[in-house]
Amino acid sequence: MGKFYIFLLLILFSSAVFSQDYKKVKAGKGDGIYSLLRKADLNPGEYFDDFIDLNKKNLGKDLQLIKGNEYLLPKKRSDDISGNKETGVFPIFGKDYEKIEFRDNSLKGAVFYVVAGHGGPDPGAVGKKGNHRLCEDEYAYDVALRLARNLLEHNATVYLITRDPNDGIRDKAYLSCDKDEVCWGDQAIPLNPTKRLKQRTQEVNKLYKKYKGQYQRMIVLHVDSRYSRQKVDIFFYHDPNSKKGKKLCETLYKTIKTKYDENQPGRGYNGTISDRKLYILRNTLPVSTYIELGNINHHRDQQRLLIVDNRQAMANWLMLGLVKDFEGSRR
Repeated sequence: MGKFYIFLLLILFSSAVFSQDYKKVKAGKGDGIYSLLRKADLNPGEYFDDFIDLNKKNLGKDLQLIKGNEYLLPKKRSDDISGNKETGVFPIFGKDYEKIEFRDNSLKGAVFYVVAGHGGPDPGAVGKKGNHRLCEDEYAYDVALRLARNLLEHNATVYLITRDPNDGIRDKAYLSCDKDEVCWGDQAIPLNPTKRLKQRTQEVNKLYKKYKGQYQRMIVLHVDSRYSRQKVDIFFYHDPNSKKGKKLCETLYKTIKTKYDENQPGRGYNGTISDRKLYILRNTLPVSTYIELGNINHHRDQQRLLIVDNRQAMANWLMLGLVKDFEGSRR
């Protein structure tokens, strides 16, 4: 009995010391993990997973913060405090996100083409949430921007093939639908689907030839449209004739499954990998994956798109998978 009492005291003492070592912050109305970290001057891309690890038991569904709850903030790493990091400015990400700190060289030499689906005159799939119209191209583009920014932080070369001159990263649930997206080179995007796909394919292939011999990957992001009752998890397509494309999909799939198991135990992950003869997969030169982020008509899948932290989490986890694929290619 005495030993048990001492053991219990040690646990309580350790918990108290643990809590005192970390600063606490109270979640207010509308706060998400991403915005909370930015307010605390912590790079969300770097500290997002740390925050979740510290606060797993205190988060709501879909990793949402609960108003009024206190959360532990990750400690700044020593290399953050030193202030010796290189920075760059990329206006495409918007005023709040244009400044990027290069964290390391883990993707140096890697080249990525990030293609958000549809755009310009074609919004893609359209869903509804209350009185709001949800356009596929806007949500795919926001995740594309977040992914591209993550990749740049690790010193990759990144090309955003679909671009919007004034829609940087947007930290809000409902993204306005517009038609001003362009293709790389400031080209107007055709309404005709075949012409649009040919345009993107040609631009990617031109760029690919500049980096012949280097590791190059294309990531195509879409949002699916199905019956409102049909929930889907993130799923992947690859070209039937591409072994490396299949391997890329498998690496991304495993990474996302692992992150769901870590951060939402018991949720399960039911994403899929399959081959499909899609024009952009068959005709572009880089090893490629075509990713569907969810069903824009399903109320649960909509949360994956509407909640800013979920869009950021998808970008973070895809980036981790791409780092693993890059490392695997060099073995």
